[in-house]
Amino acid sequence: MDAVLHDLALHWPLYAAMPFIAALIGYVTKRVAIEMMFRPLDFVGIPPLLGWQGVVPKHGGRMAAVATELLTANLLDLREVFGRIDPVIITSELEQPLLRAVDHIAREVLAEHHPRLWEVMPTLAQEMLIKQVQASAPRLVREFLDDVRENLDEVLDVQHMTVQRLTRDRALLVRLIRETSRPEMAFIARMGIYFGFGLGLIQTIVWAFTREPWILPAFGGVIGLCTDWLAIKLIFVPREPVRVGRVIFQGKFQRRRAEVARQYGELIANEVLTVQNLLDAVLRGPRADRLAALVEQMVSSAVDAQLPLSRTLGGTRLREMKHAAALKALEQLPSTARYAEGYLTEAMDVAKMIEQRMLALTPLEFEGLLRPAFRQDEWKLIAVGGVIGFVVGELQVLLMLG
Repeated sequence: MDAVLHDLALHWPLYAAMPFIAALIGYVTKRVAIEMMFRPLDFVGIPPLLGWQGVVPKHGGRMAAVATELLTANLLDLREVFGRIDPVIITSELEQPLLRAVDHIAREVLAEHHPRLWEVMPTLAQEMLIKQVQASAPRLVREFLDDVRENLDEVLDVQHMTVQRLTRDRALLVRLIRETSRPEMAFIARMGIYFGFGLGLIQTIVWAFTREPWILPAFGGVIGLCTDWLAIKLIFVPREPVRVGRVIFQGKFQRRRAEVARQYGELIANEVLTVQNLLDAVLRGPRADRLAALVEQMVSSAVDAQLPLSRTLGGTRLREMKHAAALKALEQLPSTARYAEGYLTEAMDVAKMIEQRMLALTPLEFEGLLRPAFRQDEWKLIAVGGVIGFVVGELQVLLMLG
């Protein structure tokens, strides 16, 4: 004991620094593990083994599939979303751009497919014909909306759209997970400090009595391993509140359910299921041919309604005109729909639906929102923490024995 006290008096600054160095090890290993989850977006090093790619971007496809499955199975009802669109309001919002689009399409198609008839037709007759076609436009909008609702599964593959969007834009997937878990990441780093300091006190006592060189790197490795593992566990468990005396314990992510639900809903609504993205998926997705068939059918009916025009054209030419008009209508759809984007975003209110349904998830289902981000290569992140802790412990040995 006298020898221990003598050594403490002689090297007290180093003994006093041990718990703080251990706390630093705990913090640094956590910060490294967190950054390794998200960075870099692309593999850096010599493939396939010597290097690193962030866990989330590396497994982006799988994580996107998990997130999409949760979204489509539990959080989103597209029929309800589209059912919130009022045909009267959407028609009013699109009235002027729709009339301009119809005017442009009708003139262009007639001039292209029946130039002689169009050229000899008096200006007044041309305008009357255009007005007749325009008059049917509001009805076409309502029919189009009804057809899309009725055949939603046939014209929109939201799973394909979401997975493709998240997989193609890995930065978006990283942001989606990182933004909703930022407080948990900060919690992991803080826990590294607290746990590291506590283990550092034990480390200091053991070193004082043994002076064994292996003690410091061994404790450094244990600190790195245990604090990483324990901090990740405390994010998710216990899932349900557990009261111990006056203190209530619950996983941090579970306690933040209301905040996470709001953030996640806003991110999905603003970054993934936007009006433009949904429209693009309908027009260019794997089921776009079904929408094209719907549009052509409606355009055909509208053209047939103009009996004087239909009688002047042969069957082949009339079919060509209908097809050309349908193609041009599809081309004009994105620019026309842009005028109603504000109303559509507000009416569909995807963010609110996701938020409300997330709050209704079971704790285990809710955990599934974030848990896959940690589960993938989790052992590597914990192992890196252990290696860093071991190396820092070796440096401590050099200081103590130097």
